[in-house]
Amino acid sequence: MDTPSAKREATILMVDDDKNILQVLEARLSFAHYKTLAARSAEEAVELLAQHPVDLVVSDVKMPGMGGVGLLHEILVQWPHIPVILLTAYGSIPDAVSTIRSGAADYLTKPFDGHQLLQKIASLLGRVREDEPRRATPAKGGKSVSDVIWGGKSQVMRDFYGILERVAPTDVAVLILGESGTGKEMVARMLHDLSPRAKGPFVIVDCGSTQPTLLESELFGHVKGAFTHAVRDKKGLMEEADGGTLFLDEIGNISPEMQTRLLRFLQERTLRRVGDTRAIPVNCRVVAATNADLPALVKKGEFREDLYFRLKVVTLKVPPLRERKEDIPLLTGRFLETFSADQHRPRVSASPETLALLMDHSWPGNVRELKHALESGVVFCHGTTLEPQDIQLEQAQDLRPTPIAPSPSGPSGAPIAEPAASLAPGAVGAGASGRGGLSLEENEHQAIIRALERSAWVKKTAADLLGISRRAIHYKIKKYNIQIPGKDQDE
Repeated sequence: MDTPSAKREATILMVDDDKNILQVLEARLSFAHYKTLAARSAEEAVELLAQHPVDLVVSDVKMPGMGGVGLLHEILVQWPHIPVILLTAYGSIPDAVSTIRSGAADYLTKPFDGHQLLQKIASLLGRVREDEPRRATPAKGGKSVSDVIWGGKSQVMRDFYGILERVAPTDVAVLILGESGTGKEMVARMLHDLSPRAKGPFVIVDCGSTQPTLLESELFGHVKGAFTHAVRDKKGLMEEADGGTLFLDEIGNISPEMQTRLLRFLQERTLRRVGDTRAIPVNCRVVAATNADLPALVKKGEFREDLYFRLKVVTLKVPPLRERKEDIPLLTGRFLETFSADQHRPRVSASPETLALLMDHSWPGNVRELKHALESGVVFCHGTTLEPQDIQLEQAQDLRPTPIAPSPSGPSGAPIAEPAASLAPGAVGAGASGRGGLSLEENEHQAIIRALERSAWVKKTAADLLGISRRAIHYKIKKYNIQIPGKDQDE
């Protein structure tokens, strides 16, 4: 069947767990000059819808997982402008009526007639408005997301922005992956700001720095008398996020018990405060982030597989700075302009030699490391031109990936053993398992002290060197009662 050229360019998403059916659909639709995308499950289809422009969906009803009806409901909520044709082997009149009432644009019974399918597709696409919006609403002031997030003209960032702008106006759960310092929290905030929930709250939960015993109360809230010191009812952060976005940072650190409770919340969208029996409905979008290898944790049994798949309906991986070095000059200019204004001095610009130095660095701390290096550079700069000698990069280069050399003693006079090669909290040194070796916590304690010493006791710099968040190092310092020489710095 021939179709108008405007319709031939339309993209059809085919969803069926039977690869033979997908091959038949692919042949029919390609012959009619449609572009096609294929998914073997409803869950995979949701991911494709979030990442690609789709004009129409043809889906089987009977599939494992959420199935065709579950997919239909997701599309009606997230992409109501996309028509759906359901394929069903149950061709009775009641089933057909139920399918249409559920929101499907049309249905076909298996085995279906190819010409009839093309006629239905052409008819449905003819009803769709040509100007149907497919991109996120621009940020305030008419700027797109790519104008707001730390800059970026590289191809890898343009691709990332394109996916982000498609995902933002939907309500699907998003898992943000990326190394420490890449800007995962900022990405989460932009997902919120570019969504229909932008006028609602954006609530951040730092799962890495909140003690496990307190995280349950922080997230779910509690009622008066639920435990010692619970002198009044407290609304949890999940309730605070009602109507907005809940951002779960460092999600890989939550305990197995919290994983179970969080999974139940994602399934039922209700919660119970600690000590309460009432179920409270909460309508919020959940965005999670981590720099941990969640699939590896799933294989080890340390992270629930069902929770992992609930959180990663769509996955956004923030590129590290070393993969987008062509963005460094732009980022440098923006940061220098900001820091010059903050320090009430004429605008500082980078010399060609400084830019060459910045371009040559490996940036293990990513954009955060660049930001801190330029902030201190403005302090040391004597004029209005930032020179290489004004930039301090040695600490990060020395500490990553080589281990920190041991020193005779820490601030308390206790001997300090060689920490593990990895400075991540919980890493175990070579002697930790042997007789007289350090315990896991002691090894972590000493690694934090060595990083603080190397960073002149500046906590935010030490956190970058360790690859943990600023909140996490504040918690660890308090946990191990580490004394900061002189006045405790508020960073």
